[in-house]
Formats: sequence, structure tokens, C-alpha cells
Amino acid sequence: MKYLIGIDGGGSRSTCVISDISGEILYRCSGGPTNILRYDHSEVNISLLKLINEGLEKINAGQPEVSAIVLGTAGAGKKENAESFEKSFTEFLIQNNISINMFKVVSDAQIALEGAFSGKPGSILIAGTGSIIFGKNENGEIFRLGGFGNKIGDEGSGYSIGRKGLNLISKEFDNRSGKSKLKDLLIEKFNINSGEKLIDEIYKNDFDIASVAPLVIDAAENSDPPSVKILDEESDELILHIKKMKELLSIEKMKLCFIGSLISKSNFYSRLLKSKVKIKFPSIEILEPENPPEVGAVLLAKKLNPPLHPSREGN
Repeated sequence: MKYLIGIDGGGSRSTCVISDISGEILYRCSGGPTNILRYDHSEVNISLLKLINEGLEKINAGQPEVSAIVLGTAGAGKKENAESFEKSFTEFLIQNNISINMFKVVSDAQIALEGAFSGKPGSILIAGTGSIIFGKNENGEIFRLGGFGNKIGDEGSGYSIGRKGLNLISKEFDNRSGKSKLKDLLIEKFNINSGEKLIDEIYKNDFDIASVAPLVIDAAENSDPPSVKILDEESDELILHIKKMKELLSIEKMKLCFIGSLISKSNFYSRLLKSKVKIKFPSIEILEPENPPEVGAVLLAKKLNPPLHPSREGN
């Protein structure tokens, strides 16, 4: 029997699904990290093989023929990164006596897009630590906007919100601004109670700036004007992403999914963003994803090489 395998490769956890050739899911399992940028290829090879073997054993595959494997992971939008790991893992599979016709590495955003709309046109807006928007038109062309990283981009992301929140707090520590609820939340959560300690945490201890974004959202929920202002500005940046994507896709009734820790669940920020979308783009339909990313990887495994619009390669 022939099988398809789709994998959502994360930096700390990965999810694998095995399906028959029609795409019907037979087994799902989770395992270790498979981020090809963060870990050596040898480490990722072992993690992937362990995931695949577990699934094949559970479905009693015997001596299976794996028709295609698609791994979606960060950094794979760059052709050289993807091709380098494709070569490495294909050779590793052969060494371990696994027959495979095709192994493909794509970006994690691409499998999320494919899963969200079951291969149909639509767009996904991702806002977590970073931010990016992907979309597919009716011709199967894939577009992306954003994703330039926290040094020059990632507007509307956890990093951008957290940075503005910390800037506000730094001014308050210096008495250069009025009081906000945000400073009290920072002290309570991280025990950063002075400007000196804040400097040490940021510049000596590699403090996670994006971790402050939930505090900004919590403060805004409690009617803290400076925090509300930050989220208003950052949501406007995401609106610009959506506006340009709608133009690129040329879809009158565009379907949109919110993905990522900041906007996928109901909170002040996600509600604010949704309200702006409904006012500015009444023809856009905001939906929940139809499938998780790993299922999107299986869907890609059925057709393998969707065309990527030449405007700019993935992240």
C-alpha cells in the first residue's frame, strides 16, 4: 500500500500525519524538533525518522511504499535551505531502507495556508512572535507580504507590540510619561521593578521581548489608554498587510484565517483587528482554518510543487 506523510516541523515539537494515497488520515503522532535552521541536519534526520517509523508501525504498514513526504518548517522558503535538507534526508531514508518517491521541504506558512482552505484560494494572516501574510489565488499562485524579521519588519507582531510596551515602561521608570497599568503587570510577571533591571534583562539576559505582548493586551482589556494606543497602531499595520494581499489576489470575496498566538484566540487585540477588517473590507470573510498545518502538508504531498509567484520567495 502507498502512503503520504505530512509533517509540521516546529522548533520544539513536530506533528506528523500519515494518510493513504487519497489523503484519508490514518494516524497522527507528535515528536521532537525538526526546525532545519535551528538544528543540525543529522539531528533533524533522526527526529523525522522516529516520527515516520512510529506512524508506519502503528498502522501495521509492513514494508510500505511512501509515495511522498512533505515537511513544512521555518526557513524552508529559501530554496537553498530546502534543497540542502531534501538531499540530506532523502539519503538518510535510503540508508534506513525506506522506499520513497519524493521528499519535499516547504515553509511552515505554506502548509498552514494549504490546510486552512483545503487547497482552495484564500489567505492566512500569521501574528505570533513575528508577522506575515500568505495568500493563494484561483490560479494557484502563492503570494506573501511581510516576514522581514524584527529588525526591520514584523509589524503587528508580538515582538513589535512588546518592544513598544517596553519603551512605554522605560519612560515611566524615568518619569518621562504618565502612569500605565502595563508597568505593574511587568513587575508582577517578571519582577522587573526598575529601569536598571530592565536594561540588564534586555541587554545582558536576552529577555524575550515578545513575551510582553500578552501584558499589553491584558492592560488594554483593563482600559489602559497607552496600551490601547499601541494595539490600535499595530492592528493598523496588519490591516495594511490584508489590504495589499486582497489587491494581489484579486478576489472580491476573500477568505481570511487568523493564525498565531496573538490573534487566533479571542482577546482585545484579535477583536480589535476583526472589527477593523469588517469595517474596511466587508467582503472579506474571516474563518477558522479547515485543517491544521500537518494536514496541509499531506494535501501538498498529493500535488507536491504548487507554483510560487516570482514576486519574492518565502522566508
